[in-house]
Amino acid sequence: MYKKLFQIVFLAFILFITASFAAAHCEVPCGIYDDEMRFKMIAEHIATIEKAMRQVTAIQGKEKVDYNQIVRWILTKEQHANALQKIVTQYFMTQRILPGADNYMKKMSLLHKMLVEAMKCKQSTDLSHTTTLNSLQKEFHNVYFGGQHE
Repeated sequence: MYKKLFQIVFLAFILFITASFAAAHCEVPCGIYDDEMRFKMIAEHIATIEKAMRQVTAIQGKEKVDYNQIVRWILTKEQHANALQKIVTQYFMTQRILPGADNYMKKMSLLHKMLVEAMKCKQSTDLSHTTTLNSLQKEFHNVYFGGQHE
């Protein structure tokens, strides 16, 4: 009986691990990259984080605070900040910016700053962090594409 239970738990664990990796962009490398799409995804994550911050602040200001909605907006903010960090690390830092590339240190520095600002977004509802993220994303876009890309 314990052997069967162990097998089921082990299989569930393997499925969980496999499913969590399936959502990530491959690191094979597959050679299929859509850099511009990643920039759009980052922009969407920033917009969602900003909306979540505004919603949390608005709900907190009401006479009757709906804590359920606050929690949901905070979770949304966390999820989108994590997704942004994943794109920065697993897509750009791991696969797209290789040591020795043009402007390597500048690109890595901008990406690191984006990671820190995303972390700060998780820690507060201070909209200056989303403003900074937007600026960093635009600057990284220009450096990444060499200012020659629309």
